[in-house]
Amino acid sequence: MNIIEELQSLDTNDPGRWPLPFRIAAIVLVFAAVAAFGIYMFVIKTEKPLLERAEREEQELRSTFEQKQRRAANFDAYKAQLADIERDFGAMLRQLPGRTEVDSLLVDIAQTALSAGLEEQLFQPTGEIPRDFYAELPIRLRYRGSFHELGNFVSGVAALPRIVTLHDIRIAPVTPDSFDDLILEVTGKTYRYLDEESTE
Repeated sequence: MNIIEELQSLDTNDPGRWPLPFRIAAIVLVFAAVAAFGIYMFVIKTEKPLLERAEREEQELRSTFEQKQRRAANFDAYKAQLADIERDFGAMLRQLPGRTEVDSLLVDIAQTALSAGLEEQLFQPTGEIPRDFYAELPIRLRYRGSFHELGNFVSGVAALPRIVTLHDIRIAPVTPDSFDDLILEVTGKTYRYLDEESTE
């Protein structure tokens, strides 16, 4: 009798009469099924969320690592760029006059208008406006002159060694028939670096 025929002849209602090898095999199979079910319920099912969370953390850490690796690879370039920015910032700060230099800058603006051939009608500083690390000093200006004289004045202001910006520019003829006799109304703004004493 072969094994298949022996398996078919087994009485499932009376496993105690099975031959010894079949009884051992049945016990091993039942034990393996119970062990597998227990492992699934008490190990895999409870540990699976931990595994999934660890996999998500691994992906996040991998992404963070790749970003930091890219930054580290470009560190020298960033360092050079920071040095350039600090140098440019220092150069710009040097263009902002200190407290003692504002008066001479106002004189420079007035002399620029005079050398351009303009007639001064209004030169009125309006008081400092404090900002983050600098103060803004608006100056209301009104000059009279020709179109070319006005252009020379604007060019002269742009060429000053200190920063002066022009805002709210309005040019109008003195009379409706005068095409080259113009009035320039403008707000010039100069800036002063606020040192630690003036910001406190």
